[in-house]
Amino acid sequence: MAFLRVAPRGVEVGAGGDGWSGLWSRVREILVADSDFIAREGRSYEFRDSRGQDWTESWHPPELPTPDGRRHGSGGMCFTPEGSVVLVTQDGASWEFPAGRPEGDEDWRETLDREMLEEACAVVEDATLLGYARGTCLAGFEAGLVLVRSLWVAEVTLQPWRPRHETTGRMLVRPDEALDTVRRGNEPISRRWLRDALAARGTA
Repeated sequence: MAFLRVAPRGVEVGAGGDGWSGLWSRVREILVADSDFIAREGRSYEFRDSRGQDWTESWHPPELPTPDGRRHGSGGMCFTPEGSVVLVTQDGASWEFPAGRPEGDEDWRETLDREMLEEACAVVEDATLLGYARGTCLAGFEAGLVLVRSLWVAEVTLQPWRPRHETTGRMLVRPDEALDTVRRGNEPISRRWLRDALAARGTA
């Protein structure tokens, strides 16, 4: 059964306490404390996917030429107007940032816009390309495959929840909860993505 889960948003601006400034401070503390685990250019990071395959993945900034490999679509670190991060699930247990593969002759941004609408029922109002993740399968049935995905930060407007395709749920979390909520994959890449997303929004 399809469902919508909205996680607590915590304190709102002007609601008392330390407000959003305190929230961003906590996010910065988390990322600074784990700075050794944030992806850097020129380094590769190994991980095992949910199907038991071994991969190595690297981060490539957008100002450099797109890395070689099969285009694997676009992923969005999506923020609502209230500052929540949008996550989606296919099974109700594992949560992830919405992403998907290209169709036809779409460019990277066109894939982002379509996939965010299909997977998260979210309309992209504005987006900034943060970089590319280039993954190479080292061991498994896809050994030798090289995939490239564009990674974005997007400001979105949520539409009523009407799941399409394989996505079955949508959840909103605070930025400081995002990395602990998504399913485990390549954590250095995810941390770099979040750090750069917050910086692009002026909140880090």
